[in-house]
Amino acid sequence: MPATKLDGTALAKTIRAEIAEQVAEHVGRGHRPPGLATVLVGDDPASQVYVRNKSAACAKVGITSLEHRLTPDTPQADLDALIDRLNADPEVDGILVQLPLPQGLDSKRALHRISPAKDVDGFHPMNQGLLLEGLPGLRPCTPTACMSLLAHHGVNLKGLRAVVLGRSEIVGKPMALMLLEQHATVTIAHSRTKDLPAVCREADLLVAAVGRPGLVEGFWIKPDAVVVDVGINRVEDEELAARIFAAEPKKLETLRAKGSVLCGDVRFGEAMQVASAVTPVPGGVGPLTIAGLLSNTLEAANQNR
Repeated sequence: MPATKLDGTALAKTIRAEIAEQVAEHVGRGHRPPGLATVLVGDDPASQVYVRNKSAACAKVGITSLEHRLTPDTPQADLDALIDRLNADPEVDGILVQLPLPQGLDSKRALHRISPAKDVDGFHPMNQGLLLEGLPGLRPCTPTACMSLLAHHGVNLKGLRAVVLGRSEIVGKPMALMLLEQHATVTIAHSRTKDLPAVCREADLLVAAVGRPGLVEGFWIKPDAVVVDVGINRVEDEELAARIFAAEPKKLETLRAKGSVLCGDVRFGEAMQVASAVTPVPGGVGPLTIAGLLSNTLEAANQNR
């Protein structure tokens, strides 16, 4: 029996509607609308799409979007100065520096310069430390999205064996901490893990966040496991596509028609035949990540006023 699709799009729509109501109440109490400043450095096409989508999402819930675009040759000092201005701007509640930055710019230096109170991505060491201690704070949006999706679909994490595939500060590490909070037993796996497929097969819950298209094959997945696919990758190579989309002929058709196709880190068609529930890509974690960003911006506005 095929697995259940864990649909993030519908849940994100519900969450955005709730945020829109909360923003309206916030404004109704005499406060200005929350303000989110986005900083885009360079002309990376994917980053431009992400920033445009975030700005559109802000507009739909009543959050003011303030876009700042810098050229690819912007020096680090100018980026630092912009972040300092935004930190001091009373009209700005949240600051988002779109990653990746062009070569030559230090992303950690930029992210650490953002005021923790305006760090709506949840990447600042202070907010990461609050998460480590289980204290309230602005939390990374993608792991929060995963947790929201699991809670919405009634996945009881207590006592589950969870494997997080990926160890980034943005997803893997905070994801592991959030799962620990809910009493899961957590293993973090990565590229140097010995016998990676066998480790993944031990998981009742497998979270894949490595940015490698179709890495996780069906035989990596424990029967009836829950699979959360955080990856979003654009595939253009037909030879690669033939391998990872063998169980998804429609993906191959899309590639041949459009020249590219989106997929996650998990071979979705294969996973659907083994797991009990799987997030699709697109339409799974992604929409909820943006909803989490909006929620963090509203929370920051409430804390900063």
